[in-house]
Parts: sequence; structure tokens; C-alpha cells
Amino acid sequence: MQKLTRRDLWSLEDYAQKRDAFRRQVMEHKQARSLQVGPHVRLLFEDRLTMQYQIQEMLRAERIFEAQGIEDELDTYNALIPDAGNLTATMMIEFENVAERQWALARLVGIEHQVWLQVAGFDRVFAIADEDMDRSTADKTSSVHFLRFELPASMVGAFKSGAVLGAGIEHANYTYSVVAVPAELRASLVADLS
Repeated sequence: MQKLTRRDLWSLEDYAQKRDAFRRQVMEHKQARSLQVGPHVRLLFEDRLTMQYQIQEMLRAERIFEAQGIEDELDTYNALIPDAGNLTATMMIEFENVAERQWALARLVGIEHQVWLQVAGFDRVFAIADEDMDRSTADKTSSVHFLRFELPASMVGAFKSGAVLGAGIEHANYTYSVVAVPAELRASLVADLS
């Protein structure tokens, strides 16, 4: 999938005018790219559109308009755009109650390394987590992690040819799996690998 450049971004002024419509488009797009794994973990599979939105929002929030600042954001978020050999996802650990969330994050240290995808007929592929910075300590994990799944060419070929894709987490305190990702998500992920 093609990486983003400055030509793909709107100026802060232009983005202010387009933001509401673009946000609606991206939120709808994200719904089709989201996978719930158990009651408290959601994987949002990233792509070029989701990263364009993320960059635009960062530029807006931080009021970044200088060339180097924009390039820094592009460098950071382009790493989360999948290519023909990998899929990327943002993992969100979600608890509405703050005290419950704090308790859970202490019990889920290392969960980001226990997330897997599996194409039928192949071994599980575990995520490479948080390449930009460590988001866990010995005492707790973060509620957000960035994951990359490197898929061998044979696995990509089988997936694109119709093999089922499953997903899961096998952490001592959180073990759940999804036997087959929904059809709409599957189609979107196949496109990511093209």
C-alpha cells in the first residue's frame, strides 16, 4: 500500500473546512476494519485512510504547519500503513470503569506480545508490538498498542485465495479467539495485502 506524502495532506485551514465530512467517512471505514477479541480488546486494522486521518488530526491538535514537523508525523504514521507482506493494527484495551481499567492493565502486562493472526492451514503469527516505543512496564501495560503482523508470502497467497483468517490473544489473564474474521473485514484486509 502506498505511503502518504505531504501532497496527500490538507493544510490546517483546508482541513478545518473538510474535517467533519472526512471524519464521518473515516469513522464508517474504521467500523468495517474493527475486530472485537473478547469483551475488552478491540483491534483496529490500520490502512492508508486511517493513517491519513490520524496525521491530519495530529497536525490539527499540535498546530503543526512547518515542513519538518509534517515530515516527522509522516515518518511516524507511515510505519503503520500495511504493505503486501504485513497487516497492522491498533490494539485498544477498553474498560469503562477507571478503577477496573487500572486493575486490568496491571494484570495484562505483556498482552501486546500475545496477540496473533492465523490463516487456516498455517501457524499463528504473533504481533510485533510497539516498535516506536515500549508501552509496558513491569507494573502495567498501556491501554493502546501498535501491532504489526508479518505474513510469509505463502500465507498471504492462501488468505487471498480464500483461506479463513482467525485472530486471538493467549495471555494468562486474557485468552480469547475469533475463529473467522467477518467477511467485510476480511475483504478489506485482502485489499491491504494487494
